[in-house]
Amino acid sequence: MSSPSKRREMDLMKLMMSDYRVEMVNDGMQEFFVDFHGPKDSLYQGGVWRIKVGLPDAYPYKSPSIGFVNKIYHPNVDEISGSVCLDVINQTWSPMFDLVNVFEVFLPQLLLYPNPSDPLNGEAAALMMRDKSSYDQRVKEYCEKYAKHEANGAPPEEESSDEMSEDEYDSSDEAVVGKPDL
Repeated sequence: MSSPSKRREMDLMKLMMSDYRVEMVNDGMQEFFVDFHGPKDSLYQGGVWRIKVGLPDAYPYKSPSIGFVNKIYHPNVDEISGSVCLDVINQTWSPMFDLVNVFEVFLPQLLLYPNPSDPLNGEAAALMMRDKSSYDQRVKEYCEKYAKHEANGAPPEEESSDEMSEDEYDSSDEAVVGKPDL
């Protein structure tokens, strides 16, 4: 086993042992999903995002690719692709970093301290600079709509039921049938 392969395996094991839910794609260790919880005391607190991670053959000498699967409203995350604009991942990556750093330091820092002057989502950046309270509200709306249901493993549509309870069914029958004509 080559050194990058051993390092990839070791970093992945450390990530799994750090209580992150990791789901492998296929049988290899090159691509997987991680459930990432929004940092405490942030607008993103309570949200859970599914992060797609790709490890290049040259990992750890080359940075992992990181992308949000479910939508997030943030100046440095592309709303459509989920790509992340983060210098430490895109430009200043070092083999000294590992996957746990990505999820315990880099992504939380990104969410806690957005940089609207280097945006991937221009609308979010402009709103943040123009009207911070509206920006904060939009972030919370996105969290509620796209990131609250991931923790349960069910998409939002499956969580609410259109079926009526027996009591609702009985009472609605009476309303539909109405009173007999005399």
